[in-house]
Amino acid sequence: MVFVPAGEFRMGSDRHYPEEAPVHRVSVGAFRIDAAPVTNRQFRKFVNATNYVTFAEIAPDPKDYPGALPKMLKAGSLVFTPPNTPVDLNDWSQWWRFKFGADWRRPYGPRSSISGLDDHPVVHVAYRDAEAYASWAGKELPTEAEWEYAARGGLEGAEFAWGDELTPAGKQMANTWQGAFPHENKALDRYERTSPVKSFPPNGYGIYDMIGNVWEWTVDFWTTRHPADAAKACCVPQNPRGGPEAESYDPCQPEIRIPRKVLKGGSHLCAPNYCRRYRPAARHAEPVDTSTSHVGFRCVVREPASR
Repeated sequence: MVFVPAGEFRMGSDRHYPEEAPVHRVSVGAFRIDAAPVTNRQFRKFVNATNYVTFAEIAPDPKDYPGALPKMLKAGSLVFTPPNTPVDLNDWSQWWRFKFGADWRRPYGPRSSISGLDDHPVVHVAYRDAEAYASWAGKELPTEAEWEYAARGGLEGAEFAWGDELTPAGKQMANTWQGAFPHENKALDRYERTSPVKSFPPNGYGIYDMIGNVWEWTVDFWTTRHPADAAKACCVPQNPRGGPEAESYDPCQPEIRIPRKVLKGGSHLCAPNYCRRYRPAARHAEPVDTSTSHVGFRCVVREPASR
């Protein structure tokens, strides 16, 4: 794990997506954070030690999904399945498929495996799976503020975790998408899907893969905007913990009361023409029951508050 000192920073961004605004000052205590996302090797040790069964390996309960077709209530997970031609970027179903039998051991479906992927981030982990691993490891999941503070690596207000240029001197700094998403993947960074952790340079704190590769779970419930900046320095929020659960529900599906948590960091599917969320300030809402082929996590250990 990497030590991150206590400090204050300007969280969010006023230059991109509305949910990242407004920029506001936040204070966080000292903590240690995993140097990289939890890998398949690490997650396998947890499963072998506890016989844990992930959310994607359990058939959904019909009462949690009113109106769902019985034939869809089978164990599985969402897998990125690229089309061969350009598609409507407003319709995510053009590149996401719910595959029965897809889970952390079989990331692309029943006939796939994680053979040779021990050092890749574990994926197809729902929120409770990440939380269970963290508890077993004697750790916790980070808050959104802790995650963003760590991702910035000491660079106050920089666009990316490494500075203000996406590819300084033409160098790929993270596993993201190059080309026209979702049908054209030029793989200039050498990877079409996930990459082994630590394949790209660390940030200023010595932390790897905070941007790209896989989205990462945080403990905070989703909010559509950040709170306003504190009027006085004495009122800067200390170790904020996000909004209330009730406000995190998806208003487009009022009949389904499933909380959403904040994801951070973007993934290998973030592209300039579609999802410019390969930045520390970027955030995304994810239902706690949802697992996909591009979401993982890492853990933290908080330092005791000084007296």
